[in-house]
Amino acid sequence: MRRVLTRRGGVATGAPAHRTERRAERRGVGHADAGGRTALRASSRYLAGEDVADRSALTRVAGVPPAPTEQPAAAHGVGGATPAVGMTSPTVEYLHTLRRLRRADWPLILAVFGLCVIGLLMVFSVSQALVPADPWNLLRHQALAAALGVLALIVAARCDYHRWQRLAAPGLIIALALMALTLFVGQDANGGRRWLGGDISFQPSEPAKLALILVLAYWFARIGPDIRSVRRGLLPFVGATGALAALTLAQRDMGTTVVMLALACAMYFTAGARPAHLLALLGVGALCLGALAIAVSYRRVRLSAFLDPLPPGCRDPGSYQVCQGLLSLGSGGVWGAGLGASVQKAGYLPFPQSDSIYAVLGGELGLLGCALTIGLLIVVIWRGYRVGRRAPDAFGALLACGIATWLATQAAINIGGVVAAIPFTGVPLPFISYGGAALVSVLAAVGVLLNIHTQGAPLRSAGLPQRLARVPQAIRMETPVE
Repeated sequence: MRRVLTRRGGVATGAPAHRTERRAERRGVGHADAGGRTALRASSRYLAGEDVADRSALTRVAGVPPAPTEQPAAAHGVGGATPAVGMTSPTVEYLHTLRRLRRADWPLILAVFGLCVIGLLMVFSVSQALVPADPWNLLRHQALAAALGVLALIVAARCDYHRWQRLAAPGLIIALALMALTLFVGQDANGGRRWLGGDISFQPSEPAKLALILVLAYWFARIGPDIRSVRRGLLPFVGATGALAALTLAQRDMGTTVVMLALACAMYFTAGARPAHLLALLGVGALCLGALAIAVSYRRVRLSAFLDPLPPGCRDPGSYQVCQGLLSLGSGGVWGAGLGASVQKAGYLPFPQSDSIYAVLGGELGLLGCALTIGLLIVVIWRGYRVGRRAPDAFGALLACGIATWLATQAAINIGGVVAAIPFTGVPLPFISYGGAALVSVLAAVGVLLNIHTQGAPLRSAGLPQRLARVPQAIRMETPVE
């Protein structure tokens, strides 16, 4: 006998109640499985670095409707609103943590950590010879600077690097003001005025490098193809770079000036400058630096020391520092004399804690220690350029290029001067030399690189859905249903 079904208000009547309940139950299970699969796929894409359009899928649990933010009073038997349930999902927090760990640039982090450890060891070794009454003196100051630098690294790594665009112009203005102030009230040391402060002093030219990188990256990314024009590209570049370089030269710091010009030209080239403009600037800059090197007496002495770095008995005053540095490097041999066993640092080698610390490192850790230090520096520089290649936009690419060139040029000038490959000039060895402002600045720059890396090209996600499927059920959010 045919059963006649009628519809009243959109609900079919005439079917047995138990069949209707079983069908609804099966539909609920199907929807639950579909919801679980959707959440799994969304979580997999999120961990792989892709953009998940429906972020609510990350917090959904199979078969559980989203928790309302407010329930009627009659439903609970009490007056007022009920707090929302499940507003923060442990699954989302777990995915955030796992994604940050997967996306972190571990070769860069480990290389920087290794360089900082080597630097602290060398500073402690030098402190024993320079301050015998308090061997921990220099190490305390450098450890405090390292702690501040690590804090700056963490802040810069967690902060979106696009926010630094707002501080580009104010940062350059502050850097110019501090550099100019140094010429009037700065401390006289080593024939120049480069430090501000009293007992606790710092060198404004170190953070000024980072300020220059920020303003050039912001401006080049903003103007785009207009970088090839004279009015919007060449003149602003020459103005910002020339002002900082002139103030640095006024402090009688040729090495830092070369570092600033090198990183600025690298960023200008990367942004797409005209080759004719860049070649003209390089030619004019080389002529100016050569003229300044010849015109000033102590720079002529350094050129002579470069041509004759090993006079008999290191008796030539101009070659004395380079000669003692080479003797320190040679005394270490392959394995080194041992930590704390360097002789040249005990009154023979000038500035063993800063400009000549690589010579002390070679004497105590030998060829292997020097090779390890150079290898870690190469890893940091390589990862910096790699971050720039994978940056999501022009601003990030230019930032990474400027930071990597800064570290590469400064390390090459310091090591090259110690081994007499280039004329000696005083710049700190990144992460190694004693100096609070220098260490904090480079660690903050590394934090910027880490943040650019996390927003760069997504990682490969081979096998990720299978690994995610094995995530314990306990970490997923389970919202109670009343």
